[in-house]
Amino acid sequence: MSKIRQYRFFPLACALLIHMLLPSQAYADGGAPNLAYVAGAAQGVGIIDVAQRRLATTFTIAGNPSLILLSPDGRLLYVTQPAPGRVAVLAAKTGQTLCNAPFPGHPSLLALSVDGTVLYIAGSNETTIIAIDAQTCTLQHTFRTSQPVSWLATTGITTGDTLHTQLWLAEMSAVSVLDEQGQTLATIPVAGGPQFLSLPGSLTAYVSTRQGSIMAIDMLNHQVFATLLTGGSFGPMDYNAITGDIYVPDQQRNQVDVLSPVLAGSGLPAREPERVIHLNSSPRSIAITNDGQLGFVALSGGQVAMLDIPGRGLIATISVGGTPHFIITGPYPPPDVPVPQSGTISPPNLSLLGLIVVLLLAALSSGFWFVWRKKHGHR
Repeated sequence: MSKIRQYRFFPLACALLIHMLLPSQAYADGGAPNLAYVAGAAQGVGIIDVAQRRLATTFTIAGNPSLILLSPDGRLLYVTQPAPGRVAVLAAKTGQTLCNAPFPGHPSLLALSVDGTVLYIAGSNETTIIAIDAQTCTLQHTFRTSQPVSWLATTGITTGDTLHTQLWLAEMSAVSVLDEQGQTLATIPVAGGPQFLSLPGSLTAYVSTRQGSIMAIDMLNHQVFATLLTGGSFGPMDYNAITGDIYVPDQQRNQVDVLSPVLAGSGLPAREPERVIHLNSSPRSIAITNDGQLGFVALSGGQVAMLDIPGRGLIATISVGGTPHFIITGPYPPPDVPVPQSGTISPPNLSLLGLIVVLLLAALSSGFWFVWRKKHGHR
């Protein structure tokens, strides 16, 4: 359930224009607002057409799929099948199974590397994690954890000019940070036992506990620095990539708690949650689209609530059947294209005019930066 945000102060306008010209990218825990995929819907996975506000189709999948992810381009759907002990990679457009990865246990947790080429798989309250090629299902690594795992999440860390994946694990009594090879980088004790994680960027991690609290972790110093909520029963979280707000399914109170983002050393909000969204039944999971406009909440009664995030209101309630327990959003799958070779990523398609504009803006940005540094005495 992995999204990466980079914080940049200068020059913001150029960065926004470049972002608009580049192709959009879908993320596994809340992408482009075209489709919503619901694990646990009737027959397996239900697909909601957002524009039509209805269940468009279903993929019949055995084994009570518990968690799903999308590839960054929205072409592949990853589905856990705990009962038969495998993860299936499907064509998101048709539901066709492209490959399967066997798992030595009951797989129910997934996370993608930051470049989308490696899929990490674990079982809830189990100690085995495997890493497979995200397109071919080829096994790459197997490693064991010191404690049973209840959640996986990934984030990107830049070393020099290279972007690396860090794997964050919610374990029985601590949050562990691993590198791409499964080596432990840090162990962060969490009172109450961590259960779910949300990593909006690379500064603050949010963790819910089995004893009913939400805590904030400084990702640089690997320390818990705040308790934001207590007295609840919380499900898998998501966040608004525009505002940084954290959306927490509060299963005990039939509501979604919205938390203001926090940063170690910068003071805490006057109160948390900042606001709540009341629902008619218990929320199991939530997905916020990357543009910050829509939210989708999987409800215990076989329905999905569609939210207007800026308007803070309910748009529609959509019946999907079954017992929904996880939800993601993404774009319409792209046209059928040959599957790239393992470990490769297709470059973005830019028009010639768009490429020229991007290069000009980049040059302009560099010029402004040089002038600013010279004016302020930097050499």
